[in-house]
Amino acid sequence: MTPPITVTLSDTDFAVPIEDRYFEDYVPGAVYVYGSVTMTEKDILRFAREFDPQGIHTDQQAALQGPYQGLIASGWHTCAVMMRMYADHYISKVGSLASPGIDELRWVRPVRPGDSLSLRTTVRESRISRSKPDRGLVHTGIEVLNQHCDAVLTMTAVNFLLRREAAGTSAAAG
Repeated sequence: MTPPITVTLSDTDFAVPIEDRYFEDYVPGAVYVYGSVTMTEKDILRFAREFDPQGIHTDQQAALQGPYQGLIASGWHTCAVMMRMYADHYISKVGSLASPGIDELRWVRPVRPGDSLSLRTTVRESRISRSKPDRGLVHTGIEVLNQHCDAVLTMTAVNFLLRREAAGTSAAAG
């Protein structure tokens, strides 16, 4: 499967490109939207057969009899699509120092074949690390939205990011 090509859907984006983004660029309150990826039946079945082989994800007939009355994507598939958009557009290519985890992951609506997904990120909090002042910790609210702007997945991502000063670079102009 070829990774989807997605674009910025926000009226605004970060002032610096992802290749020059550091902790200081993640300003609390900033909201960005990226997407979209269309979930095909073929991809839903392929992912589920390999990673989440439950009937509601792998068998159209069984899924029709189930609680969702039709085939739905695995939540883990939705997470994987979210992660691709997050890595392609949001999280720094130079300042990211990994993540200690995520909080409050929820699959709030089923994703069906033909749904078109986008990613909305909101910088909720950023603070300099108390124990390692060369980096900061950023909490990002994540919503994966379908084509109707309904949330299908919500979570909070937590990331360590290198500070620009610690990297020895100056801030890039807009």
